[in-house]
Amino acid sequence: MSDNLKSRLPDPSQFIPELWEIGGGMTKAQENGSISPTLIALAQLRLGQLFDSTYHTIGQTGILRKLGEPEDRITAVATWKDTPHYFTEAEQVVLELVDATFTPNPNGERVPDELFARASAHYDERALVTLCMAIGRSCFFIPLTIIGKPVAGRPAGENWTKTT
Repeated sequence: MSDNLKSRLPDPSQFIPELWEIGGGMTKAQENGSISPTLIALAQLRLGQLFDSTYHTIGQTGILRKLGEPEDRITAVATWKDTPHYFTEAEQVVLELVDATFTPNPNGERVPDELFARASAHYDERALVTLCMAIGRSCFFIPLTIIGKPVAGRPAGENWTKTT
């Protein structure tokens, strides 16, 4: 990775010190044990792909690797509809929920009752709320990553341009 890569913005926490505390609280909430870390990372990877966020995509890919996920499964998230054999039905419904939530539907609700029913067949209410919070945690940071462009692949604290 080139050393001359820079983000557009400096570390946002110097302007809003509570930012990482809020994000940490959201992370703690999603780690309540009702859904697996792998499922969270799959959902957040898909979200990063939908928003064209290199920062999120690289970050979640790294997390999935650390969790022991094989490269073909990580790669297949981008085309999950065409590669269902890589994902369980429960994982597929989560990927579908992410897509539905963030893709406008000119014909009605983004998440129709039928999709919610399929998700409810795999996850209890606590797990579904946790999944919503895990998706929301990524959404909380999406504007910063798209506008501010932290350098993907660099550790936290080293991914924002230093101010002079």
